[in-house]
Amino acid sequence: SKLGIKRYRLRGANYRLDQPIPPQLEEQRAKLRELAQLNQELGLQGGWQNHSGDRAVGAPVWDIWQLVKDLDPRHMGVCFDIGHATLEGGYSWPIEAKLMEPFYTAVYVKDFSWKKTQKNWRAEWCPLGEGMVNKAFFDRLKKSGYTGPISQHHEYPLGDRPQMIAAMRKDLRVLKDWLAA
Repeated sequence: SKLGIKRYRLRGANYRLDQPIPPQLEEQRAKLRELAQLNQELGLQGGWQNHSGDRAVGAPVWDIWQLVKDLDPRHMGVCFDIGHATLEGGYSWPIEAKLMEPFYTAVYVKDFSWKKTQKNWRAEWCPLGEGMVNKAFFDRLKKSGYTGPISQHHEYPLGDRPQMIAAMRKDLRVLKDWLAA
């Protein structure tokens, strides 16, 4: 805080699937209450990022809401990742985005599409605008009054340095177009 850093992202947690889920959520909630109190004292804001996955606390975005619903979002909230929310929620991303909107500390942007393998379907990260993330999220984001950071993520293969820079610039153009629309 003394260095001017006011926001940070928490590490997150995984469920132990051999144990009941509700007590694990309560354990995380207790930790966040303590951390939110410390954040208040230090003038910080923490954010829990929603991730996709079969063990990730927060893959169902309602988990994070259960963790932060009674906390002051000025001290503890969510780094809302629309890519992971879409991957996990499919059509329900608008509900999850609306639920978490008061708790946004940051918004993370990336895209994915589903790919069929020989064994099953899997998510594959891709350039923004080429996958499943709906640009309507950004219309909702603008209407929400959110003014915090938007972090563009690139989790797909980017190639060598010139290709990487070109891919990042292309994603940024798409993001700016979606935000301007």
